Amino acid sequence: MSATFPFGNDPAKIEGYRRFWQRAPVARPLVGFSVKSWFPLQEFAASAAWQTADELTPDMVDPEAFLDDQERLLREGETMSDDILRGASPSQAVPWLMGMVGARLRILPGSILGESRRLPRAAVEQVTLERDNPWFRKYMAFIDALVRRAEGRFPVSHGTLVGPSDLFAGLRGASQSILDLVEEPERTARALHRMADIFREITVAAWERIPLYHGGYYDAQYQLWAPGPIARLQEDASGLYSPSLYRRFLQPVDRALAAHFPCAFIHLHSTSMFLLDAFLEIEEIRCFQVNYEVRSGGPPVAGMIPYWCKIQAADRPLLLRGSFTPDEMRLLVDALDPRGLYLYVMVEDMAEVEALRPLVGM
Repeated sequence: MSATFPFGNDPAKIEGYRRFWQRAPVARPLVGFSVKSWFPLQEFAASAAWQTADELTPDMVDPEAFLDDQERLLREGETMSDDILRGASPSQAVPWLMGMVGARLRILPGSILGESRRLPRAAVEQVTLERDNPWFRKYMAFIDALVRRAEGRFPVSHGTLVGPSDLFAGLRGASQSILDLVEEPERTARALHRMADIFREITVAAWERIPLYHGGYYDAQYQLWAPGPIARLQEDASGLYSPSLYRRFLQPVDRALAAHFPCAFIHLHSTSMFLLDAFLEIEEIRCFQVNYEVRSGGPPVAGMIPYWCKIQAADRPLLLRGSFTPDEMRLLVDALDPRGLYLYVMVEDMAEVEALRPLVGM
């Protein structure tokens, strides 16, 4: 069936996504497989070539140079015969929003990092999203190039953007951003809300030029179609917050941000689970996405299952992205409710796909 449609994007798959968002009764989870790397810098010849330099600048990014490789990667959907739609976004290797607020983008082996600064508090309070910023213009040009190439054959989405706490930590420095919570609490609270306004503004600006895909919105990092406006929230820097500090300073920010997007979801890591209860208190976050990275220092699958069950018990759709052995997949499928469960499985090859397919009921 998948080969009948470009990139395997059979519109009939949308019903599976609708059931996912509704947590409707299903016989098995929504499942997608991908042989793409965890490291998007290397997946495209255009970005792999950047590794000869120390710093990424806007003039080095040519959106057109990514398009052939993008289509090549999307073609996996024509042979995978899974449940998902495949689409594209501006390069997921580029920390776009950090560049837009003035950070130097350092090229590291396998990744690009927005360099942290130590701006004065007064300077942070003046940071805005400038539409004439070269990184803003390049980001929008990348979206426009993808829309032109897609011609409706695949969905286009916003890029991967850091969240309010990450932006603030990038502007003030990781350690100082936490000290600010104690030294200047009211001023810091206002600054975090300002960061959220910037995140909301760039997300809305992107969706003003992206066409809907079969009436819905899309996030390309997780191949997630949604029936309403979508945003991928991220608070990686919240790993330095205690639960009480999160609830006081970031929870109101995330609640207000999620309220703007009816299908807002939050990206979490296994190491974020000590804040899970506080995230779940935000009813406006419709869906929880958790990366399973056994080498990150987080628990193995058996240790993560109680957290994943807690998300499902709160009646939230759960999207798990990771690599799983057959034994881990059996454990996961046996423990979790298939309703509102989407497994986005990163694999090495098709042999791994064939070993896992019967374990998820395919």
